Amino acid sequence: MAVWLLVLCAPVGRASAQAPSTPDAGAPPVAAEVDLARTDAGWTVDTGPSDAGAVFLPPALAQDAPAPYPPQLAAERVSGVVRLELLIDASGEVESATLVQGIHPLLDRAALHAAPGLRFTPATVDGQPVPVRLGFEYRFEAPVLPPDAVAQAPVTLSGRVRTKGNRRPVVGATLVSEAVPDAPVQTDAQGNFQARWPAGEHRVRVSAPGHKAGTFREVLKAQEALEVVYGLEPLVINPYETVVRADRERTEVSRVTLHDAELREVPGTMGDPFRVVMLLPGVGSMLSGVAYPVVRGSQPAATGYFLDGIRVPILFHLFLGPAVIHPDFIDTIDFFPGSPPPRYGRLLGGAIEGRLSRPRDDRVHGSAYADLINAGFFLETPFPSTGTNVSVAGRYSYTPWLIALAANKLQDPPAPGRLNEKVVLDFWDYQLRVEQDVGRGKLRLFAFGSSDTFGTEAQDEFGDTAMQSIIFHRMDLRHRHPLGGGELELGVTWGLDRFAIVSSDPPDDATAIHIDQGTWAARAGYTVPLDSTVTLRLGGDVDHKRAIVDFYELTPDEETEQLAPVALATFMGAWAELVYQPSPRWSFVPGLRVDNYHLSPGIDHAAIEPRLTVRHQFNDALVLKGSAGLFHQPPTSLISLPVVDVGSLLLGLQRGVQLSLGAEWKAFKGLELGVDAYVNPLVRTIELTPFSDEGLTDEETPLPDPEPGIPDRGDIDFPDFQSSGVAYGLELLIRHPLGDNWFGWLSYTLQRSVRRTRFYRYDFEGNVMGEATGDLPFAFDQTHVLNLVLSYKFSNSVTLGGVLHFNTGRPEYGTLGTQTHRPGRDGSGRPSWVKADRDAVDRLPPFFRFDMRLSKAWVYETFSLEAYLDMLNVTISQETVSFEYDGGGGRPLSKKAVGLPIVLPILGMKGRY
Repeated sequence: MAVWLLVLCAPVGRASAQAPSTPDAGAPPVAAEVDLARTDAGWTVDTGPSDAGAVFLPPALAQDAPAPYPPQLAAERVSGVVRLELLIDASGEVESATLVQGIHPLLDRAALHAAPGLRFTPATVDGQPVPVRLGFEYRFEAPVLPPDAVAQAPVTLSGRVRTKGNRRPVVGATLVSEAVPDAPVQTDAQGNFQARWPAGEHRVRVSAPGHKAGTFREVLKAQEALEVVYGLEPLVINPYETVVRADRERTEVSRVTLHDAELREVPGTMGDPFRVVMLLPGVGSMLSGVAYPVVRGSQPAATGYFLDGIRVPILFHLFLGPAVIHPDFIDTIDFFPGSPPPRYGRLLGGAIEGRLSRPRDDRVHGSAYADLINAGFFLETPFPSTGTNVSVAGRYSYTPWLIALAANKLQDPPAPGRLNEKVVLDFWDYQLRVEQDVGRGKLRLFAFGSSDTFGTEAQDEFGDTAMQSIIFHRMDLRHRHPLGGGELELGVTWGLDRFAIVSSDPPDDATAIHIDQGTWAARAGYTVPLDSTVTLRLGGDVDHKRAIVDFYELTPDEETEQLAPVALATFMGAWAELVYQPSPRWSFVPGLRVDNYHLSPGIDHAAIEPRLTVRHQFNDALVLKGSAGLFHQPPTSLISLPVVDVGSLLLGLQRGVQLSLGAEWKAFKGLELGVDAYVNPLVRTIELTPFSDEGLTDEETPLPDPEPGIPDRGDIDFPDFQSSGVAYGLELLIRHPLGDNWFGWLSYTLQRSVRRTRFYRYDFEGNVMGEATGDLPFAFDQTHVLNLVLSYKFSNSVTLGGVLHFNTGRPEYGTLGTQTHRPGRDGSGRPSWVKADRDAVDRLPPFFRFDMRLSKAWVYETFSLEAYLDMLNVTISQETVSFEYDGGGGRPLSKKAVGLPIVLPILGMKGRY
């Protein structure tokens, strides 16, 4: 039985408590909930017929929490009892309140808002405080007022209650005047209130769940309404709350969705949402700190980066920096390590999509920050009269310039009359969004771009220059509109990618290559439910690309300048998937994607990609899932570069299969566990990297010098990059989503990725004996990857978080250094280092890193400030990228690890309005 502590409401709505005469209660949920037994001595915990049982003392109400009668219900005369179930912790505070039986949404909400303010004397078992579950009643009676009282009593105080800092309206705040304590008022859904209190001086106490109570003195006058705005300080600034969202239906097998603080407050990520992906299961790295993910053993360029369906060519600034999109523009990140839905086309690996935040139409919002890397701002303003919302953001990196300035100062003094070369590290980005209501639909223009420049630049006519730059721009116009019971989306995108390499060695040696790739793309998508069990999703896209190369070369013999188009390509695709749910526990999603790849003149490739996903809700806590699909992609380089995915089509398409099985288990309250096993046969790979095959870089026969200028397609003798392989592994994710003032996860990946590789055989003196072929680990293969992420927000608005990262080493192929060597003999019989065969190389040492983030927030009337220290690699751990093999020729042999500890300490301040 549960005992209901009765709470009676006076006619004016003030709540008071009455202790029960025969209490009954639940038991602590630490191990299990137990029943109570009544004895002559009182209440005892029922432990069985043979035991005496522990003595239980129930809680007693120590502090009341009034639940005022909502004034908007006065005319309806609604009365009744709202029954709640309270979970009282061992200190006597209300940990949670659950509605058991309600009578009206406004009364139910008033009771739920008031209940957390109740305080009890702790329940005890044999004198020890224990949590207890008990029932509680709020009894509401409509206030009895004279028939014309409302008309006769004028409003003397009105206004709004809002949270300090973010200015959000506080719903259900209670205002009580000491002069008339029996006439409390409550704020509505917009945080507004009206009080009909008599003239005179009033001391007004304003309280609300999750906020510190505030007291304000007002002098009210008869026949005159005083307008006020009360700001309440939150107990915790930007708390880690469990946010109830209308989540998209899960029809994919492998998808991890992160939002809010999980994107911006993860240690070691510089507050950047996209860098968080590096800490998820299935993700390896090229190098610690370099944020281009190696997903399930594929090349980084095999994973697609999207922003609301728009393909993003370059995701991160200068490889080590933040992403090219301001964090405040990102609402959620969807990560598909495998088997992405068919709307993501022309990919051999996974997909990462950032979804833009929805424009807020209540008021102006903004933020600005500055740290040791860059400074940025975000501004969003609505125009309610026209249904328009405008958002703009931008960032500029001044600190790489400062780092370059320091590097320039450390150079040796130049010769008389000369200037040293200047080190250049620079990036910037911008975003602009304009959204307009058009009938029942939305029209949106979104433009964004990025620039990265790095290298050394001559400061006089005799200096050397070596510069590289990558710039891109995108402008997307899309329209969404309900149509035929579903939703239609149409979009068109213009883009420009620019890649430049400039080098000069005066007086007569200079090279400049500028590659411009223009893009026009269009897409359409339509989603419609056919009946209660079937939903159809279909769409199509076309992507037209034109690449132009501006080439300049100066040699002692001649000067060459040429401007020519080098690639003209059109990609077209169509896709469809059917979501079939014959019962609430089963979901079948067959899909199909068809693509055509055309490179002018005369090169066409077609790809048909069937896909299937199955999900079974085994019980309320466990979901079983599986998927299979076929995937294609043009040849890839290490990272996505202009022209490569277009011009390389003459080599054909890559082709792979993705198979996966997994389970999702909500093991305990607030804890989610996911396991995925996958096998990805790579039927045909064309990875344009210098470490694919050993024979591609160690050419025994020198090639003739090429003709100056831009070569014709038929003049290029491409090496044979074609190969095959397989990637397989097991992924584990244990996650505590946002809530209870903390979030975190543990991710573990056990994986192996191999390629069919040609390599040399060496004798004991290091001479090439011949070639061999074998299935060898991929250059970036890491067998074990472990990440532990934790972040906790304390009641004083201090946040402390840490990340533990561990990975085993890659094969020592010489990807970033030298291939494994063994002690041997040279031709004279002296000790010497000899290159090892590729199938006998060592693994680089494992790597461990600890990241940390510490922040403190302050709230003011209309804005908040946060100071933060975010540091990648607090342990200053050095990741070994290769070994230096020294000695030989009569000198003793020595082996020394080569590596650089990448440490990024970010100290900054951010303000939000």
